[in-house]
Amino acid sequence: MSHETIFTMEATPIKFGSGAVDEAGWELQRLGVTRAFLVTDPGVVAAGHAERVQRIIEAEGIEVVVYDQARVEPTLESLEHAVAAAREAKPDGFVSVGGGSSIDTAKVSNLVLSHPAPVMAYVNAPVGEGRKPPSPLMPHLAIPTTSGSGSEATTVAVLDLPELKVKSGISHRYLRASQAIVDPELTRTLPAEVIASAGLDVVCHAAESYLAIPFDSRPRPESPGDRPPYQGSNPVADVWSAKALEFGGRYLRRAVADPDDIEARGAMMLSASLAGVGFGSAGVHIPHACAYPIAGLKHSYQPPGYPDDHPFVPHGHSVIVTAPAAFRFTYEGAPERHDHVATLLAGEPVSGIDALPDQLRSLMRDVGAPSGVAELGYTEDDVPALVDGALKQQRLLKVAPRQPDERDLGHIITASMHNW
Repeated sequence: MSHETIFTMEATPIKFGSGAVDEAGWELQRLGVTRAFLVTDPGVVAAGHAERVQRIIEAEGIEVVVYDQARVEPTLESLEHAVAAAREAKPDGFVSVGGGSSIDTAKVSNLVLSHPAPVMAYVNAPVGEGRKPPSPLMPHLAIPTTSGSGSEATTVAVLDLPELKVKSGISHRYLRASQAIVDPELTRTLPAEVIASAGLDVVCHAAESYLAIPFDSRPRPESPGDRPPYQGSNPVADVWSAKALEFGGRYLRRAVADPDDIEARGAMMLSASLAGVGFGSAGVHIPHACAYPIAGLKHSYQPPGYPDDHPFVPHGHSVIVTAPAAFRFTYEGAPERHDHVATLLAGEPVSGIDALPDQLRSLMRDVGAPSGVAELGYTEDDVPALVDGALKQQRLLKVAPRQPDERDLGHIITASMHNW
C-alpha cells in the first residue's frame, strides 16, 4: 500500500472587520448575482440583521427573496422545505445570514438547485448515497452572526435525521461559500449561552483538526476525486487551528461575559473562520462522531438562551461534553501534539495525559456549559445506542490519532456522563 504524499488547502475568501457587512451588496454584485435567495432564521430576523442585509443588497440593484424559516439544527424536512422555496424563487445566487444552521441550509439549497436530486442523495454514506456534485454551484455569500460553526469557511453541511435518530452531513468542496463577510458587530445581540456553545465548538474544531492523523499516514487514493475532504493534519491546517486554539483560550471567557466586548467577540468570530479552514482540510473525529447521536437520539433538552420552539442539543454542547474523555483516550497517539493544544488553551506550558482534559473542563465550567452527557437527557442505558450512532461516522473516526472500537467509544461516552 502506498501512502498519501499530497494534501490540499482551500479557503473561502473572508472579509473581516466591524462594518464589513455594509459591503454585502458590493460583494454580490462582484459575484454576478442579480437575484439572491437570502436564507436566515426568525431569531436573526428579530435582531434586525436580515432586514439590514436585505436593504444593503437591494441598494446595489439586486433583487432579494427572503427565506426566514431556517431551522436551528436543520432536519431533512426543514432542508427540503428550504429547497422548495428556493426552487420557486429561481435565484442566481444565495446569501446566508445567521449561524451555521442558516449557512448550511443555504449550502444545501444551492446544491440541490444547481444539481437537482433528493437531499439524501448527497448525504454522506452509509446514511445517504454520498453522491458528488459534478460541477461548481451558484455563488453564495455567507454572513455569520455567531462565532462557532465556521460554516462560512467549510465544505460541510450538517442535518438531523430524527427518524434515524442520528445526525449526518453532506461534504464536498463545492459546498464552500464563494465569499464570507465576518462582522463582529453582528454578535452584540447574541445571548451568552449561544456564544459559549459556539465558542466551545470552535475549540473542538481546532483541537480535533490539530490532533488528526498526519495526512501522509493515509493510503493514497486511486484518483484525485477520491481524496477525502478530511485529509488529516498538515502543516498549513496546523497554522489555522493553532491560532484558533490560542484565541479560544484567551478570548472565549471574555466574549461570554460581556456582549459589548467586541475585541473578544470579534476574536472568537475570527477564530471560528480560522478553525473552519483548519478542520476543513484536516478534519474532526471522535468528539464530533459522538456529537451526532447525542444531538440526534433524543430531543428533550431545552437549551437556555436559544429559541424555545423545539427542544434540541446545541452543536457546541453535543461536541464538548465528550471532548475531555476523547482526548484522554487519544493522548497516546500523539502526546506532544496534545500537550501543545493544552498549552495554547492555557496560555502557559502544561503537559501530561490530563492536561488537555483539565483545560477543557475548566473552560466548560467557566462559560456555563452542560456538565456532561447526562445533563443533556441521557443515562448509561443509552450508551449502546450512542455508540452505534458514533460508529456510523466512519469518515470522521478514520482521522482520529488513535482508532477507537465499539468498546472504546462506550468507555468515552460513559466517562462523559459527568465531567465534574
